[in-house]
Amino acid sequence: QVQLVESGGGKVQAGGSLRLSCAASGIIVSINAMDWYRQAPGKQRELVAAITRGGSTNYADSVKGRFTISRDNAKNTVYLQMNSLKPEDTAVYYCNAVRYRHIWGQGTQVTVSS
Repeated sequence: QVQLVESGGGKVQAGGSLRLSCAASGIIVSINAMDWYRQAPGKQRELVAAITRGGSTNYADSVKGRFTISRDNAKNTVYLQMNSLKPEDTAVYYCNAVRYRHIWGQGTQVTVSS
């Protein structure tokens, strides 16, 4: 059974940083393409960052240069380091495995105040 558990969200002021974690079970993150999505109130869920099986990364233009996706194979965990946070980054953040698009965790709330 595939499970994804996000954590690390919180409330920060603009310019601050947070590191989100996604602990995976039932899948091996090192051999799966993994994504981070976010959903702000009243908006559609959007792709924020992606890491391929080979380790290549891609980012939405809105977070490029500020966010970094990475993974720890030993911990079977995917991370999203978020720096220089802006109020528009406020959202619930979710991780997702490309091969298991239908499986979502509970998400973790990130709130950035100005």
